[in-house]
Amino acid sequence: MKLAIITAALFAFGARIVSSHYTFPDLVVGSTVTSDYQYVRMTDNHYSRGPVTDVKSSSMKCYENSTALATPTYTVAAGTTLGFKADQALYHPGYLDIYMAKATPSANTESAGSGAVWFKVAEWVPTWTKSAGFTWPSENVQTFTFTIPTCLPSGEYLVRIEHIALHAASTFGGAQLYIACGQVKVTGGGSGSPAPLTSFPGAYTGYEPGILLNIYSVPSNYTGYTAPGPAKWTC
Repeated sequence: MKLAIITAALFAFGARIVSSHYTFPDLVVGSTVTSDYQYVRMTDNHYSRGPVTDVKSSSMKCYENSTALATPTYTVAAGTTLGFKADQALYHPGYLDIYMAKATPSANTESAGSGAVWFKVAEWVPTWTKSAGFTWPSENVQTFTFTIPTCLPSGEYLVRIEHIALHAASTFGGAQLYIACGQVKVTGGGSGSPAPLTSFPGAYTGYEPGILLNIYSVPSNYTGYTAPGPAKWTC
C-alpha cells in the first residue's frame, strides 16, 4: 500500500514537471493555425518537452538535426502576420524572441541557418521597477506573432522562436531555452538588408545578464532587464 502511494506521488510530481515544460509545434499564418509539426521542424523534445540548457549546443539552432527535409515550406506574403502557437500557455517567467534567417540552399535543408545569418524580428522583453519587480509579457501566453517586414527580400527563410525561461537562471546553465523553427517562403518582399546578424549556436555565452540572472533577488544597483542577442531589425 505504501509503495503504491509513493509511486502515485512520484508520478504526479513528474507530471507536474512535464506540464510546466512546452513546445512550439504550430506555425501561425494570419488567422490560420497549422497542424502540429506540419510546417515546424519536429524538435528533439517533442515527447519530453524538455529545454536546451547548453547555449553552445548544436540544438540551439532549431532543436533538431534530421527533420528539415520532411517538413513542408509555407508560402506567405511579406506584410502578413506570422508566428507560433505553443502546446500550452507558457508557464515560466522569461524572455521570448523570434528570429529569421535566409535559407540557403532552401528551407528544408539541415544546412540552412548555419553561420551568422540570423536576425531578430520580434521580442517580448520583461520590464522591471524597484517598486513592482518584474513583469513578464510572455508568461501565460500561448500564441506569439509578428508582422513580416514588408521590406524583407523575397525568398525562403527559417523562422525561429526561442523562450528563455529564467525561473532557475541564478546559476550558469540554469536558464531553460525552448526552441523551434518553421519553414517559410516569403513572396512580394522588398529590398531591405536585415541586420545585425548572429549565429546559433554562437549568439550567447550563457553569461549575458539576460540569461544568468536571479530574478528573485536582483542586485541593489539593478536597473532593468537586458535582452540577450542583437537588436531587433526593422525596415
